[in-house]
Amino acid sequence: MPVPSPAFVPRPLRTGRLDLLPLLPDHAEELAAALDDPALHAFTGGEPLRAPALRERYARWAAGSPDPRVVWANWAVRLRETGALVGTVQATVGPTPVAEVAWVTGTPWQGRGIATEAAKALVAEVLRQGVPTVVAHVHPEHGASVAAAAGLRPAPHWQDGERRWERAGEAGKA
Repeated sequence: MPVPSPAFVPRPLRTGRLDLLPLLPDHAEELAAALDDPALHAFTGGEPLRAPALRERYARWAAGSPDPRVVWANWAVRLRETGALVGTVQATVGPTPVAEVAWVTGTPWQGRGIATEAAKALVAEVLRQGVPTVVAHVHPEHGASVAAAAGLRPAPHWQDGERRWERAGEAGKA
């Protein structure tokens, strides 16, 4: 099976309520405020980053992976109704034909289906760009409804205490 092309790039995506925008360092200020809740790190560790640290992180991500066989694709999630940035989604693609995906939505916007809508768009984009397998890792104490709604199913594999969820063999079927 071919390795995903480094041509995989985050293009703007649009859903019913959301705009997924390629993540830029300029998004750091607004996202630092939107993601400024320690509860968002309950399962992943760490703490909320302030705008300067997020700006540095987003600049590294925008510059791309140091491994030319790996693509970092990141989007800021904008709720079109208010214009607010409310979270992020990301896909790490390669060096095998697998995309590892993740999402985060700020606490004030949770429970509205925003993470689900963004994750569905992310998975569809990964499949559309020809990556046949999509995986996410979900902590067992964290609800997996977003992963399930995005079409991923629990796998028997665990990594760092998190269950692997996957959707395999469907490239081009988005």
